Amino acid sequence: MSRMFKLKSSDDESFEVEEVVAVQSLTIKHLIEDGCANNAIPLPNVTSNILAMVIEYCKKHVGSSEENKMVDEDLKTWDTEFMKTDQATLYDLILAANYLNIKNLLDLTCQTVADMIKGKTPEEIRKTFNIVNDFTPEEEAEVRRENQWAFE
Repeated sequence: MSRMFKLKSSDDESFEVEEVVAVQSLTIKHLIEDGCANNAIPLPNVTSNILAMVIEYCKKHVGSSEENKMVDEDLKTWDTEFMKTDQATLYDLILAANYLNIKNLLDLTCQTVADMIKGKTPEEIRKTFNIVNDFTPEEEAEVRRENQWAFE
């Protein structure tokens, strides 16, 4: 049986996870290697609901390595379903994956955002992400002139 580690979220909730799950986070792996994981590992930048999702992702991905890019279809399908969440949760997952240094989760979440943008006009992107266009018509014309290549 593998060692268990306690992870403590920013809202003081504890999660007990197996080492094989915990070390998918390079941040946690380094804490364990440095002997800093004897008690609960505090994760002040991750809330309990996001940490629960991160742990769910890591449990599902135990054994699938970055080198093994031939991920089975079931895992791809699971990832697709896992990413069907609201934007706020998606952004929190990106921040958590970055903070915890979980490359595969960071890649998946960022790709999801990239897919939300792909093929959209600036106006559609603004609508998707609730961004207000604060350019005056003159400023917008200047940006288009300076970056004409991007609008071709």
